[in-house]
Amino acid sequence: MAKEKFEFQAETKQLLDLMIHSIYTNHEIFLRELVSNASDAIDKLHFASLTNTELLENDTDFNIRLSPDKDKHTLTISDNGIGMTKDEVVQDIGTIAQSGTKAFLTKLQEAREKAKEEAREAEKEGKQPQNTDKDLIGQFGVGFYSAFMVADKVTIETRKAGTAEATRWESTGDGTYTVEPCEKTTHGTTITLELGKDFYGLTAEKDLTDTYVLQELIKKYSDYIRYPIRMNITTEETPKDKDGKPVEGAEKIKHTGDKVLNSQTPLWKRNKSELKPEDYNEFFKHQFHEWEDPFTYYHTKAEGLVEYTALLYIPAHAPFNLYYQDYEPGVQLYSRSVFIMDKCKDLLPDYLRFVKGLVDSPDFSLNISRELLQQSKQLKVIGKNLENNILKSLAAMLAEDRTKFESFWKEYGKAVKMGIYNSIYDPAGERIKKLADLVLFTTSKEGKLATLKEYVSRMHEGQKEIYYASGKDLDAIEHLPQMEMIKEKGLEVLCLLDPIDEFAIEALREYDGKKFQSLSRGDLKLDDVESEEVKKENENLAKDNETLLKDMKEILGDKVSEVKLSNRLKSSAVCLVAGEGGPSLAMEQVFARADAPMFKAQRVLELNPHHALFAKLQGLHGAGKEAPDFKDFCELLYDQSLLLEGMNPDNPAKFAELLAKLMAK
Repeated sequence: MAKEKFEFQAETKQLLDLMIHSIYTNHEIFLRELVSNASDAIDKLHFASLTNTELLENDTDFNIRLSPDKDKHTLTISDNGIGMTKDEVVQDIGTIAQSGTKAFLTKLQEAREKAKEEAREAEKEGKQPQNTDKDLIGQFGVGFYSAFMVADKVTIETRKAGTAEATRWESTGDGTYTVEPCEKTTHGTTITLELGKDFYGLTAEKDLTDTYVLQELIKKYSDYIRYPIRMNITTEETPKDKDGKPVEGAEKIKHTGDKVLNSQTPLWKRNKSELKPEDYNEFFKHQFHEWEDPFTYYHTKAEGLVEYTALLYIPAHAPFNLYYQDYEPGVQLYSRSVFIMDKCKDLLPDYLRFVKGLVDSPDFSLNISRELLQQSKQLKVIGKNLENNILKSLAAMLAEDRTKFESFWKEYGKAVKMGIYNSIYDPAGERIKKLADLVLFTTSKEGKLATLKEYVSRMHEGQKEIYYASGKDLDAIEHLPQMEMIKEKGLEVLCLLDPIDEFAIEALREYDGKKFQSLSRGDLKLDDVESEEVKKENENLAKDNETLLKDMKEILGDKVSEVKLSNRLKSSAVCLVAGEGGPSLAMEQVFARADAPMFKAQRVLELNPHHALFAKLQGLHGAGKEAPDFKDFCELLYDQSLLLEGMNPDNPAKFAELLAKLMAK
C-alpha cells in the first residue's frame, strides 16, 4: 500500500495551532503525557491478555523505553503495549474523536475573551494577568498533541497485538499527516520526535537529548508508573587500585547499560506519611491526563471484612460535559496493583460522577466482568464506605473552610442537588439527610449563600415554614409580586436560580421539621404573622366578588384552574401561582424545555383587591361578563401575570393588539 496523505479534522487543526503556538510555558509536560499514554497501552494489553494469552506473543516484559539521540536531535518513546491498527491511527490520531472538540474550542474562545477582560482589569491594578489556555487543554484528552510543543515532526510506528500489519504515521503539525505500511517486528507503539530547531530542548539548561535531564523529568512526573521506564545511560568511572582508591591520572572508563528510571511503586501503595501534596497532585495529572492540580484528594486504606486502598480526587474544575450523556463517570479498579477496569460506574453513586480516582482491592477478581461487578457484595460495601468518607470530608470542609467549600459548590453543587432528587425514593432517606446539610442556596439576605441550617437558625419566632422562590436570577426574584408581602414582614427567602433546585426541594420535603413553602405555589400561609382582621377582610372581599371571579375564570377557560383574591400582593395588581398538586410553574418550564409539555402546573390567577386595576375590573364587570372591554381586561391581566413569571403570553400578537387598544382609549 502506498503512502496516503490526510488532512486533520478541522477542529484538530485549530487545536494543533493552539498546542504549537500556545503561551502555555510548561513544555516539559509533554513527556508525562506520552509516557502516560504508553502506560495506558500496556494496561490495555495486560487486561486483554487475561482472556487471550496469544496477544502477548511471548513478550511479558512490559516496559517503556526512552531513546535520545544527540546527533539526530531526536527523542523516541516506545512501549510494548497493545498498539494500534491503521484505522485506529486515523481515527484516534487524525481526529479528536469523542473529546467534544467543538465545545472545547467554543469554551476556549469564551475563556480567552474573559481573559482579555481580566487582563485589562489586572493591568489597571498593576497585577500579572493569568493564562487560561493551560486550564482548558487537559479537559479534552488531547495529551498526544502536546508532542508538537517541542517537536518539528512526529513519527509513530505501531502494530496492534495479535495482528501482522504495522502502520507509520507522520506529521509536521501543518494540518496534514501521512499514513503508510511499515515493518515492525513487535507489537506496541514507537513515537519519534524530531525536536524543534528553534530551541535545543526545553531551555538552554534542559536539553531533551540529555539523559540526566530525562532522568529528572521522569522522576518528577512519572516515578509512580507501574511499568519500568528504561533508558541506556553512559557513565564514566575512574579506575581504582587494589585498595579501592582512585588511580591518579588514569583515563576514565565508560560504562553503558540499561537503567530503570522510575521506582515503579504505585503511589497509592505508599504510606501517606511519606507523601507530599505535590506527589498526589503530579500523580493525578499523570494518571487522569489533567493539566492542573486537583481541588482536593482522599487517600484511604481499609482492612477487615473488605480490604482496599482508595485514592480519590475532586478535579479543580467541572468538565464542560459533566451533565451530558457522553460524559463517562467512574473510578479505576485494580487488584493487587494490576489494572482490571477503567471507569467503573457501579462503585460510586451517579451524583458523585465528578470524582476521579482508583480503588485497589485483593478481593477483586482479575477476570471480573460488568455483570459480576453489579452483583459484587464487596464492591457495594466499598462504594458505600467511600461515599460516606467523601460526604464526611465535604462536611468538614464546610465547617472549617467556608470559602473553599463555596468554590467546590460553584463547580459541583448541581451534582449534589441531583443526588438529593435522585434519592427521593430512598426508603431510609439517609443520603438525603446527609446531603441536606451540605446544600447551599442563595437567599434574599444580602444575596449570599446559606445552608439550610443557617436559614432555620435565622427564622422569625413562630415562623413554621421555609420560604423559597424560583427565578432566572436574583433581580427577577426580587421583583416578583409574591415577594412584596414577604419583604414587608422581613422574612428570608431561598432563591432558587438553577432548574434542578426546585426538584431538590421537592425531594427534601422538609428540613429540621420545617416544611418548604413556595411563594408561587398553593396558599401562602402567613397565619403566624398576619392579623385576624386582615384575614377576615380578605374573606369578605372574596365573598363580595364571587361572581366576578367566577366569570373571569369562565372567560379564561382552561388557561387557569382558578381565579381568586390574593393575600400575598401589596402594590402589584396580579400574580400567577401554581396549585398545591402537580408541578410548579418553574418545573413546567423545565419540562417544556425537555420536550415533555404534558407536565403542566395548575395555574391559579390571583388578583390584588386593593389595587386600582381591580376597581377598574369591577367597573367593567358591571356591564356584564360578555362586555368586550371586560373580556379584554381579563386577557390582559392573565398575560401580565405570565410576563411577571418570566413566561411569554400564549398569543403575543393578540397581547400587543389588546395593549395598543387599551392605550388608545
